[in-house]
Amino acid sequence: MRGILKLSCCLWALSGLETEVVTRIAEAGFEQVDIRPFAFEETASREWLANSGMQVCCVAATHGMSHGASLDSADGEAAVAAISHTERALAYAAELGAGTVYAVPGADASGAAMVRYGRVLAEMAERAQALGMKLCVEHFPGLALPTVAATLDFLSEVDHPNLYLLFDLGHAQMGEGEDPAAAIESAGPRLGYVHLDDNDGSGDLHLSLLDGVLTETTLGQTFRALDDVGYTGAVSLELSPELPDPLGALRRSRECVLRLTEPGVEL
Repeated sequence: MRGILKLSCCLWALSGLETEVVTRIAEAGFEQVDIRPFAFEETASREWLANSGMQVCCVAATHGMSHGASLDSADGEAAVAAISHTERALAYAAELGAGTVYAVPGADASGAAMVRYGRVLAEMAERAQALGMKLCVEHFPGLALPTVAATLDFLSEVDHPNLYLLFDLGHAQMGEGEDPAAAIESAGPRLGYVHLDDNDGSGDLHLSLLDGVLTETTLGQTFRALDDVGYTGAVSLELSPELPDPLGALRRSRECVLRLTEPGVEL
């Protein structure tokens, strides 16, 4: 292994004031963080973040939309609200120096909805590219793009050069499951970001790594696949704040990633 270049974690893995959470994350050894709109929006908190040395890697651009708003909506008002939110989130992410933003698909898998979604995402991908960021789409069980395979097919149909896959290891393990290494290899250059978490194979529990169905062998194969496809972006731990010891879970997962991606380790 050549080693993972960046290891991030999601800010929402811990509860509390934003500044306190970043301090605890930094003390756990992290130098990068994923955030949601619109954390650190106030001038004072944004200045604090800039002075903290913590780098914002990725922003969940479609999180927190107003009720009913959706990028794939046939309702003009709902679509405009979703587009406005996303555009604002992209500008906000660029101001914070994020290199990646991502969208979660809607629930409507009909052909018409997917055409609308693809059209809007292409526009958002263009805007993100102008701001120097990648736009990713996360495969999400239970929504319109539940698998890596379905998401890659969708990205191929939209065919925008700045539209990528966000691979979520936990989601790949749910239901019938997808082989993580094979999924990563299928994505190849379309892989734009990676979330790491574990679960029981059914619920999206966001457990610490190796606390659910994930095995060290599968995790090692996942890192090997990332290495094989030449992925140089961040991998981010997306754990639940409802775990018995959320900070301890982050520490354990971080140690697991570092151990398995240490240069020279054979997987």
